[in-house]
Amino acid sequence: MTVAPPSRAGSADQNTAIHALQAVERKRLSWFRRLPLLDTAVSLAVGLIVWEILGRVFEAASLPPASKVMARLWEMVGDGLILNSLGSSLVNLALGFGLSLTLGLVVGGLMGWYHRVESAFSVYVYALLTSPSLVFAPVFFSVFGDGRESIIGVIVMYSTFAIMITTTDSIKAVSPSLVEMARSFGASPTTALFRIVIPAALPGIMAGIRLGASRAVTGMINGEMFIAVVGLGRIVTEAGGRFDATSVLAVIVVIVAVALLVIGLVQFIERRLTSWLPKSERGAA
Repeated sequence: MTVAPPSRAGSADQNTAIHALQAVERKRLSWFRRLPLLDTAVSLAVGLIVWEILGRVFEAASLPPASKVMARLWEMVGDGLILNSLGSSLVNLALGFGLSLTLGLVVGGLMGWYHRVESAFSVYVYALLTSPSLVFAPVFFSVFGDGRESIIGVIVMYSTFAIMITTTDSIKAVSPSLVEMARSFGASPTTALFRIVIPAALPGIMAGIRLGASRAVTGMINGEMFIAVVGLGRIVTEAGGRFDATSVLAVIVVIVAVALLVIGLVQFIERRLTSWLPKSERGAA
């Protein structure tokens, strides 16, 4: 018995149905991708409500309600105090974190790829990571004075070594069989490093960069408070001297927002760089 081939009209209907199903699936997936943002928004709303309740129940001078803090923040933004100080702080953060990122990736990459480099530098890296970074503030102050260079030095001390260690460990964790396979096909050590090892280690490296970014914000504020009274750190120092908890918390809200934006930017870049990986192997982005 001869089976007649499907008509062109039937094929067209079938393709239309397939495209419609694919469109529905894309829409469903886009909705699920937005769910984490919804969860974050709900979590922040609940946190503000709890903060408001605790502030009104205890009526402590050191814990004003969230509504009072937000009103004070709005006043400070209107006066130009926040925006002017924020610009100076962001410049310090960008310069300090940029230097930390360069040092962390280069030195961490060399330590992960060359065993002798790791043996020579690891003792210093772990010692500096575990030591309180702020104790180096007087050193930077004596060398650079109370200028921007000292604040950048504190930021570097806070964030560089976390990036170094995670970069080193991520490169070392790549399976040696991948490198051996690349070498067997004639790849040079440099080609194997940049084409095989670094892409495979990228999720771990980006996790270290996220950690370094959050520590850089901490270093920025501490440097501005204890070395050069500038930027957001100046507002915190002056408000603390007046025992003005409302203004201090208002600035802390801005600092947290800056940290979240920086980490969000790192996650955005991570999604672009690791889009080729299976979802289960990507970072927290």
